Amino acid sequence: MVADSDSNIAWHRVQLKKNRAELKALETARFTMGEIASSKRNGQTQKAIAELKRKIVQSERSIADYDKRTRRPLTTDLQSLSNGSWSHWDAYTSQRKAGPRSPGRG
Repeated sequence: MVADSDSNIAWHRVQLKKNRAELKALETARFTMGEIASSKRNGQTQKAIAELKRKIVQSERSIADYDKRTRRPLTTDLQSLSNGSWSHWDAYTSQRKAGPRSPGRG
């Protein structure tokens, strides 16, 4: 995993890993041990699973937003790199279609 310069994103990545492991453990225990449909514990387990899923989605969104803002081009071929906008890295900006280049450029 790449080290993040933003401590908030690093925290979300750790939480995401921790919450996914905890969710997996809860769901595995629920299906291996079984639960009675009317038990009080079943409601608590369902709430815990729902809360973990909510936290996972929140962390995934934060990480995805950060990645969209900071991601650099993944391709390295000349055609792809020449068509990309190099003035800024923000993925939220509208990408302009590059027209044919004039003969004197490039």
